[in-house]
Amino acid sequence: MAATRIKADDVRASDAEREEVIAALRTHAGDGRLDVEELDQRIEAAYSAKTRRELVALTSDLPRAPRAPGDEHREFVEHLRFYLSVMAVLVVTWALTGMGYFWPIWPIVGWGLAIVSHANVLRRPAARRRAHA
Repeated sequence: MAATRIKADDVRASDAEREEVIAALRTHAGDGRLDVEELDQRIEAAYSAKTRRELVALTSDLPRAPRAPGDEHREFVEHLRFYLSVMAVLVVTWALTGMGYFWPIWPIVGWGLAIVSHANVLRRPAARRRAHA
């Protein structure tokens, strides 16, 4: 008998996911996108939702929340910190295994290009970034 594949949206929703959707709905109501009656209906539907698909449907006609100022910079710093940590582990591994051919150069260069690209996106003016998004 063949196993049935479950799509990601058909996975059962958790209480935390329901609360996240309800918080987003309340924010949208506060912004004037939903009236009190519609907010109540959607919150009730969120509490009774069994799958992620049902939760997504409750916010599909609403805009995504804007990113907070500084999020992009924090993401870059986190990206850079993780890159440097992994590269340090690779160089130490290389040094401890006999110091032959410097193989860490390849991930350093490959991932380094992604870091440079990420930095260049941040240096672009915000208006141009939004136009390209």
